[in-house]
Amino acid sequence: MSHIGVARKELAKEDVVEEREERQPSMIEWKTIWVPMTVIVGLFLLAFYLPLESKRFTNAILESLALAKWYAREHVLLCLVPAFFIAGAISCFISQAAVMRYLGPAANKVLAYGVSSVSGSILAVCSCTVLPLFAGIWKRGAGLGPAIAFLYSGPAINILAIVLTARILGLPLGIARAVGAVLFSILIGLLMHFFFLKEEQEKAQTALHLPASEVDRPLWVNVVFFATMVGLLISATWGKPSDPVGFWNAVYSIKWWLTGAFAAVLGVEFIVWFRVKAVKVAIAAVIVAALAFGFPHEPLIAFSAGIVAVTVLLTTTRGEAEVWFLSTWGFTKQITPLLIGGILAAGLLLGQPGTEGIIPSHWVSALVGGNSLAANFFSAVVGAFMYFATLTEVPILQGLIGSGMGSGPALALLLAGPALSLPSMLVIRSVMGTQKTVVYVTLVVVMSTVCGMVFGHFFP
Repeated sequence: MSHIGVARKELAKEDVVEEREERQPSMIEWKTIWVPMTVIVGLFLLAFYLPLESKRFTNAILESLALAKWYAREHVLLCLVPAFFIAGAISCFISQAAVMRYLGPAANKVLAYGVSSVSGSILAVCSCTVLPLFAGIWKRGAGLGPAIAFLYSGPAINILAIVLTARILGLPLGIARAVGAVLFSILIGLLMHFFFLKEEQEKAQTALHLPASEVDRPLWVNVVFFATMVGLLISATWGKPSDPVGFWNAVYSIKWWLTGAFAAVLGVEFIVWFRVKAVKVAIAAVIVAALAFGFPHEPLIAFSAGIVAVTVLLTTTRGEAEVWFLSTWGFTKQITPLLIGGILAAGLLLGQPGTEGIIPSHWVSALVGGNSLAANFFSAVVGAFMYFATLTEVPILQGLIGSGMGSGPALALLLAGPALSLPSMLVIRSVMGTQKTVVYVTLVVVMSTVCGMVFGHFFP
């Protein structure tokens, strides 16, 4: 019996050990082992089979890098960096209660969507530059519908681009683009609000319990402050019109004088409202002015020095200035890597405007002729993924139309292209999640397709 008892005890011990081993988690876990291993193996296979002998592939890599260089030179300093500072200021100086009151899910719909669409159209920025501003108002509690209306209207309802479209591509296409963009910004916003109604209702209930906002400065001060920054952004990014004479060309001829004037006003606001020492502002102004007059044909030198000066002034001043910079830096860290990665991918696949990437351009031209559902849908999808800088979509479409592109697919590209791009999709996903991003992109593509088919039917 003693042997039997000892055997039973040994078996019981083995059962306890096995039970403990089953309870203990495996040391080989998917997230810590298999995911990194899959990435490493994938990178190895990519390097192993890299088709460097293919001329198209090597050209696509060069086009990808060239697009990133062009974007860095033409948009990062003049568009994106000022937008980051504006977004940081929205996050710091616009109270959440005020945003919820005018743009929140419980706000008056006519006021909310009217303000969102109009404010977006005034900026006349590209699909990437509007992203920090969208992230700023979304972070402060704006409703999904008004925020999406602002996100679409910024690059799509561009007055200069619409006028250029009408003059170069024809009045019907210009009018259709204007009407379609205005309706899209409101309709897509309303549909997004409807699809995520439960979340919006919960946000509205939360807004009811928000404490009253403490007003640090009068409303008119914030209005002047933001108007100064927006004016600086618009004047610095003012594009050269196709007509060498006229009002728009006159504005372009003095764009850097306007930019300098807005910068001077901003410097005064730094002293008066942000308690930045006047001596620091004066030194920065002298340096930037000296560079502007010393290198009149290279305005980016003075503008870059101005960005550095603003950064130094904000980081060396305690209080609101320092908080503003930290908020700006937060948006910069979140958005910039995704934008650069998306631009490199878009350049690799589709190339720069007027050039080719991995996907041959004649494939695109062959698939967008006529007014079929496939042609309009393909045009909307290509437009949604390709990156268009402000106003560049018009000459691109002029070439495609000359190659046989139908009027319907042309409008579909005009409605989907400026408002979306692969880089913007990546950033939008990081701001509001995968599900909302997929729904938003789908709405833009589907509505652009339908609108293109209707237009192509009446204006073949």
